[in-house]
Amino acid sequence: MTSTEGGLTGQQWVTLFCIGSVHFCAAICVSIQAPFYPQEAEAKGATVTEHGLVFGSFELTAFLVSPALGKYVDKIGPKTVLNSGIVVAAASCILFGLLHLLQGRWLFIGLSFLLRIVESMGASAATVAAFSITAAAFPSRVATTFATLEIFYGLGFIVGPLIGSLLYSVGGFVLPFAVMGGVLLCDGLLIFCAMPKVTAPSMDKSKGKVLKVLRVPDVLLDSFSIAATSISMGFYQATLEPHLRQFELSALVLGLMFVLSGLMYMLSAPLVGRLCDSRVHPKRLIGPGSAAIIASYLLVGPMPFVRAQPKLWMCIVGLLIHGIGMALILVPCFIDALREALARGFPDDITTYGIISGLWLSTFSLGACIGPSIAGALYDSVGFSLGSLATIGLHLVVMVVSVVFASRGARPQQRGGAAVEEAAAMLEAGQAPKAVVVAAARGGSAEQVATAPV
Repeated sequence: MTSTEGGLTGQQWVTLFCIGSVHFCAAICVSIQAPFYPQEAEAKGATVTEHGLVFGSFELTAFLVSPALGKYVDKIGPKTVLNSGIVVAAASCILFGLLHLLQGRWLFIGLSFLLRIVESMGASAATVAAFSITAAAFPSRVATTFATLEIFYGLGFIVGPLIGSLLYSVGGFVLPFAVMGGVLLCDGLLIFCAMPKVTAPSMDKSKGKVLKVLRVPDVLLDSFSIAATSISMGFYQATLEPHLRQFELSALVLGLMFVLSGLMYMLSAPLVGRLCDSRVHPKRLIGPGSAAIIASYLLVGPMPFVRAQPKLWMCIVGLLIHGIGMALILVPCFIDALREALARGFPDDITTYGIISGLWLSTFSLGACIGPSIAGALYDSVGFSLGSLATIGLHLVVMVVSVVFASRGARPQQRGGAAVEEAAAMLEAGQAPKAVVVAAARGGSAEQVATAPV
């Protein structure tokens, strides 16, 4: 599947739309229940800590299964993994909507855990396959395509809580999950019928090892940064609704508050992707992203030393800033990890794409599991403001380490940038051997690497 000069082929447009729909639905799976599930769980007798752990179980499962899915997605077939994951997620989502019929705290919480775990397995399979297909189908514009697809994720993250709140107010607990399950099944049918078969370069399985990738210091930094960012997201997911109760917001307005961060992420991600594909080294964006997340928590809390009472406008501004910080970390870290893996000699094939995709999702899920899990306990013990100091401290570490790495070796066009994208385009058009892409990833302009040995 190759692109025409200056644009995408018809098959690539279809693939882009299908994979975008997967990101959209996966984000809704994560976010749809945030505005109303805590209230429903507390009505059954659950604590903030307990329903925070339910949120975290989705991400813990993704953390555990994503590396294996990424490693074996080429054996099963990315499209098969994609469709199977969507069906599993859809069935689990529909069943989750029936939990309100149960009586008793422990039965409700126990089955909440079980269904979220199964749903996460399905959503993780679909997402890892989608990432792998993206890297295989768009080799010359990975960063831009990844960032564009993140628009779909951001949109799903936005409309998930909003639609969840609206459907909950209309039809109660069951309606949001019944509708979402039906949408997932329709999406799976669309992908099965419409998405072209994915072709990728031949695979060198001897080099595709997750632990070997993690031995690359730059990839380890990217993974740590991704996890820290998803921790900040998970903290908000579990504690924002209890924190905002003091403002006595309606269900619709509360749903809109959950939209703000995702909205800014959706708007910022394509711009960040363009920067990564042009002259800005991805690592130079991680530090500003962490600074934005720190500023977000300082406003939403606010911190005790600010000497100000919580105000709605401060929460709004803080959540908007948080979305910008997410984009400045999540988008650069994916493309940087992929470029660094190629630069260290990993094969330019779907095995490496799958490993990096699984690693990205796994570390993201690890943070998104830790975030709500510790957030509930911190909220119950010290409240939102003091509890958020843990997230602030974590991003201070990310900011310092990323600045050190960036200043150590992130010169323009080094280990990727426009050179690797141009070289990949030459490879895609049959004008250069694969060694050119690897050489470009290691540094130098496209002209300098055009003579790289085969």
